[in-house]
Amino acid sequence: MKHIAVIAVAVAATVAAAVLDLQVPGAHRRLLDLEAGWLAGIPGVALAVPGALLLGRMPRHPVGWILCVTGLHWSLDGFASSWLAYATLDTPAKPGAELAFWAYQRLGASLLLALPLVLLFYPDGRLPAGRWWRTAALASLAATASFPLVLLLVPAGIAQEQQTGEALPPQFAALDLDLTTVALRESFWQPAFAVSLALAPLSLLVPFAVVVRKYRQDRNRMRWLLWAAVVDLLVMLSTLVLPGAFTSPGLTVAVCVTGVAVTIGIVRPDVTDVDELLNGTLRYGALAFAVVAVDALVLAVTSAVAERDAAVLALLLVTAVYGPLRHRLWLLARRVLFGRRHDRYGVVASLAEQLERSPAPEEQLLAVARTVAEAFRSPFVAVEVDRAGSASLVASYGTRPERTQVLPVTYRGEAVGRLVLGRSGRLRSLSARDERLLSDVVRQAAAAARAGHLAEELQRSRHAIVTAREEERRRLRRDLHDGLGPSLGAVALRIDAARNVLRRDAARGDEMLVQAREDARAALADVRRLVHDLRPPALDDVGLLGAVRQQAARMPAGLTVRVDGEGLDRLPAAVEVAAYRIVSEALANVVKHASASSCAVRLAVEGDELVVEVTDDGVGIRADTPAGVGLVSIRERVAELGGHCRIECPGEHGTVVRAVLPMLEVVPT
Repeated sequence: MKHIAVIAVAVAATVAAAVLDLQVPGAHRRLLDLEAGWLAGIPGVALAVPGALLLGRMPRHPVGWILCVTGLHWSLDGFASSWLAYATLDTPAKPGAELAFWAYQRLGASLLLALPLVLLFYPDGRLPAGRWWRTAALASLAATASFPLVLLLVPAGIAQEQQTGEALPPQFAALDLDLTTVALRESFWQPAFAVSLALAPLSLLVPFAVVVRKYRQDRNRMRWLLWAAVVDLLVMLSTLVLPGAFTSPGLTVAVCVTGVAVTIGIVRPDVTDVDELLNGTLRYGALAFAVVAVDALVLAVTSAVAERDAAVLALLLVTAVYGPLRHRLWLLARRVLFGRRHDRYGVVASLAEQLERSPAPEEQLLAVARTVAEAFRSPFVAVEVDRAGSASLVASYGTRPERTQVLPVTYRGEAVGRLVLGRSGRLRSLSARDERLLSDVVRQAAAAARAGHLAEELQRSRHAIVTAREEERRRLRRDLHDGLGPSLGAVALRIDAARNVLRRDAARGDEMLVQAREDARAALADVRRLVHDLRPPALDDVGLLGAVRQQAARMPAGLTVRVDGEGLDRLPAAVEVAAYRIVSEALANVVKHASASSCAVRLAVEGDELVVEVTDDGVGIRADTPAGVGLVSIRERVAELGGHCRIECPGEHGTVVRAVLPMLEVVPT
């Protein structure tokens, strides 16, 4: 609870200082050269809070105690300043004015010890290892403490003269308690004051050297300290264009950032990507400083014009020219820092243009990856597209980090790939606008992936068609050459032999003619088989509905098959053959596996599609049963025509095979 008490005391001191400052006229404070105490109390609270949080996690860590003590000291110093201004409103001064003056003048310089102490003990809470380094660290602390020590011992008048160059105000002359003053000659204190004041900045050389040494050992934690230094430097640079920025709000920001950065660096250095934070701060700070500097320059130029009308004219001209330029500069800064996520339409339009210029699927996916990386300033983006029967197609942009975020890419409810994003500081949390933009880009990626997938399927289909055609030609050649050709040749030889034998032995010649007739019939059967394999003759003889009914009539006696159909007289040839084969495979499965007593076949034209449905009342198909050759063949025939197939068991019994075949062409009547 001690760390909570530190925060409470710091806040109470700051609030009390603010209440006292409201009762002190500004003229009186300026006469005493005192600032409002609450302005010093706020930086104190900004240090006490992270220090207390650090002590809550690591009670013995020196940096936590340094932050807490420094923050508490700072807040109490502000309260002392406010009480001093309030107490000297009356003559004689109110009680406690002497102690407030002594604390304000003599103890404020001890705050200088905070920076070297933090640098020496950060981040592990130990002084640097090695006798030489420890000796140098202690010597630097002693040099830093020399100025607060001299200020504690020097007479008040000499301290005031050395610090401000002016004599002690009359209101303060009678307030010095002389609690720690050492009565030595002024000739001693003047050089002592100068030497100790010069040693204060020089004593920081060793702590900075320690920081450099530790940076080589623990870069991640030390970069948090570097980030705080960058922010402090930017705040100090702001005083060049905004006078007084480092005295109140700027100082509070710098102190708060330092305390928070040190605490995070010790407790959770991996809470975010500090490299991204550091780079973003440098870019944003530099651009913001440039914009503010140009604004100040424009204001100074217009203010330098003496005549009112000329000044107004100059201001209008500058506004007309500089306004659009300043807006473009801010857009550039935002794009450099956060990418193009704020320009949703521009990102989508740019991606569409790149996809149009990229014919190859690999180039399209790379365009998607590049666009997402630039839009969200992601260090790495990869687009992975699944391909049937082969490895996924991957297009990446950037260097893959250790941590990534994977988003599914879907097209019409079907997963077609993945979008992999590098986890950086900018992508740890996405706003609603970011999610909408990412959704638009993912849709573009899905369309590109689907287009590439269809292109691959088309190429595979073309290859399969060519291969199937050549295989069919080879089979026909083999059947004709090895089967039908020799059979017809044998028939011709038997007929010739029979003619020769008939003159001598009529019975023998007749026997040979009978054998030739059987061979001719066998050859005719081969021809019919070849023709049937190309296209079932029944389709041309009785149509699809009649052919299916003939097929149903050949089923075993224990199975009743009902066939219904309508509008089947203008079907494309490929659709007719596919529907006939699908029904044949489905009926064969019913006979082999279903143990059904009845089966219904429905053929119907719905719009520009032919629906083929075979339903039985058999035992159904178990969920863990792998698809057999028949079901695979049905799916392949449906896929060849670009249709879709569903095989399901709606209840405890029975199976429904439903195939939808698009009719790509219409046979003219």
